[in-house]
Amino acid sequence: MPIPSRAALVEHLVRTRIAGNVATPRDNNLAHYRKLANGDRHYWLGLELGDRWTDEQDVLAVMAERCGVDDDPAHRVGQDTIDPELTVEALDRMAGRLRKAAADRDRVLFATGHPGALLDVHSRTAAALRAAGCDIVRIPGGLTADEGYVVQFADVAVFERGATLWHTHSPGPMNAVLDGLRALDQPLPGLVVADHGWAGRAAQRGIDTVGYADCNDPALFIGEAEGTLQVAVPLDDHVLDPRSYEPMTAYLLDAAGLL
Repeated sequence: MPIPSRAALVEHLVRTRIAGNVATPRDNNLAHYRKLANGDRHYWLGLELGDRWTDEQDVLAVMAERCGVDDDPAHRVGQDTIDPELTVEALDRMAGRLRKAAADRDRVLFATGHPGALLDVHSRTAAALRAAGCDIVRIPGGLTADEGYVVQFADVAVFERGATLWHTHSPGPMNAVLDGLRALDQPLPGLVVADHGWAGRAAQRGIDTVGYADCNDPALFIGEAEGTLQVAVPLDDHVLDPRSYEPMTAYLLDAAGLL
């Protein structure tokens, strides 16, 4: 695929609604910010936030700064946004960490709670890092979590239940992988590339972590603000056509020197 320029990628992100006027409505965003502030751990995505984020307005301020949602607390319903410039800036930061992983021949784990959209993004990145000499983690077999199984497709750890790959926010599958590696005396990854609770829990357990997050998933942006997570890339994490992410992936890999 041709490598888009920064300007072309911004235009593509807006046109496909990966950023810009995204599909997630404002009231859904605010509801998630409120639930995080009220201590609902489902919205903490595997991070331990303590009592540091009990004000919904503080959460909104972080999301406006790092994701580009409307910072007006009076805007309660209707359209909300992700700033595509912030998306590309975060991709550039992620590329820097991938470049370091390649230079260090690092051990890298990929995982996604959004297999319907982001599996190919992670898989292509894993293939590029393997070609650069990185050790891509092969997860142990037989892992279970949340009444399902933790399995791996195309180098990406995913959650499976009932012969179907599931969308999950849970940190349980990441716990299963890391605990499984320890049980077999295998080294933990030096870098995790993930999303949702996979990313939050890896970062909480002290592993360098970069990942993707939607505007209604504030925890990873808070983790980045606190320095627990290295990079959170703001985007709509499930647009209708997964191929829409291909130019973004090409830009990322090129910026990381992996193409």
